[in-house]
Amino acid sequence: MQRTKFTIIFTVLVDIIGFGIVIPILPFYVTSFGASPFTVTTLFSAFAFFAFLSSPFLGALSDKVGRRPVLLASIASTAVGWFVFASATSIPMLFLGRIIDGAAAGNFTVAQSALVDISRDEKDRSANLGLIGATFGIGFMLGPLLGGFLSTVSHSFPFWVAGSLASINTMLAYFFLPETHTQRDPRAPLTMNPLAPLGRAALNRDLRPFFVAWILFGVSFMASQSVFALFAEASFGFSSFQTGLLFSGMGVFTALNQAVLLRPLWLRHFPEAELEFLMTIVLTVALALIALRILPLFYLSVILLASAQSILRVVLTSRVAGIAPAHIKGEVLGIMTSLMAASMVIAPLVAGLLFELDISLPFLVGTVLMSFSVYLEHRLRIQRRLKSMIP
Repeated sequence: MQRTKFTIIFTVLVDIIGFGIVIPILPFYVTSFGASPFTVTTLFSAFAFFAFLSSPFLGALSDKVGRRPVLLASIASTAVGWFVFASATSIPMLFLGRIIDGAAAGNFTVAQSALVDISRDEKDRSANLGLIGATFGIGFMLGPLLGGFLSTVSHSFPFWVAGSLASINTMLAYFFLPETHTQRDPRAPLTMNPLAPLGRAALNRDLRPFFVAWILFGVSFMASQSVFALFAEASFGFSSFQTGLLFSGMGVFTALNQAVLLRPLWLRHFPEAELEFLMTIVLTVALALIALRILPLFYLSVILLASAQSILRVVLTSRVAGIAPAHIKGEVLGIMTSLMAASMVIAPLVAGLLFELDISLPFLVGTVLMSFSVYLEHRLRIQRRLKSMIP
């Protein structure tokens, strides 16, 4: 069991390091083709849009044929996408590379599903999902550092390295990653309509409240992240270096909560439902404090924001995975990834417009959305208590 867990975590780490390598370099590489800033941001959106379409399908496919083959195909497609991107001679080829990677963006979803498969109970499931989240953060800390070093060779070199890492990762997963999904049904129907799983999710009474909470969280957090650097500069005169330190600090608190404190502190003292409610409140308060534009409160809000979002992300995912039937866990986790990808496309656009009206407005709107989430969760808590009182 531990070897399987290590293999899954290592696979995710290598994958995220490869992705992190190219993040700081991608705008410079793309502009060398004469692309406008709008084209650069559209490339990011193209990946997110195709990930939005493909994630539920790939999750459902892993329910049907198993986690291992889908994960292998997804990592291999990531390698192809980066190689196309690295060898591009035109802007359309750049888009093709990102579309290939986005359309096969099932790595994270299927890895989550595999960890859920091998989890023994609720606490173990949350802890495992916390580990994969922390691995994501570590990969994003290591990747950009390596990418900056590799870019001294050429702007395209980091993309060749990212493709090579994905290729090596495919081979390692092929030899060392076992199948974890033992309750799959090869005869289960599989629709090619990418929106069909989202339609089924909207009709699922048990899961629908969690999907609504996930959307509210995703839009609020992604909106705040997209204008965070601009807000820090406009409000407090922060330089890019100071803002980078803030993001690094948020990464440290994220990894600390997910990898170190989640099981011995948070899950030890709070059931998942209570922890979700608590962190929703903390995140709401953090966004409100940022909007006040008071420096000491801003520093406090950064700690609260990083801690609350890291725990809320894990607990919401774990609760959904726990409620979903075994034969559709992959599809359901794919829907979660899809909804977050949609938030990555929509939230920055809306936040940019709000920021132009007033720099605090994206955080105030996020506060309102998260307050609504607190209200919905409070209603669910009351309903659960009433049900428990009925003999």
